[in-house]
Amino acid sequence: MKTIKKTLKNKNGFTLMEMVLVLFIISVLMLMIIPNVANTKKSVETKGTDALAVVVQTQADMYELDTGTEAASFTVLNTEGYLSAKQATEATAKLTISDGNVSKIE
Repeated sequence: MKTIKKTLKNKNGFTLMEMVLVLFIISVLMLMIIPNVANTKKSVETKGTDALAVVVQTQADMYELDTGTEAASFTVLNTEGYLSAKQATEATAKLTISDGNVSKIE
């Protein structure tokens, strides 16, 4: 019981130097983590666009094989059922189609 009272009466807190040290360590960790997250996001977006280009090119080739004509636009591929509405929207924003060949917008 005496140890509990003694512990409760001891009201020493952290010193200013300890708090500064903890904040310094946290800020260094944040400086190391945040740039990696930003680079990872760019990498994921690039890989996603590349994958979308491959899918759309494959569907454009299938359309050409089925109909005998090259796909003129992403809308045509969508209306004919080769692309979903979401794929067509993403493709319109990130890709171009010319002579049946799909390429990324730079």
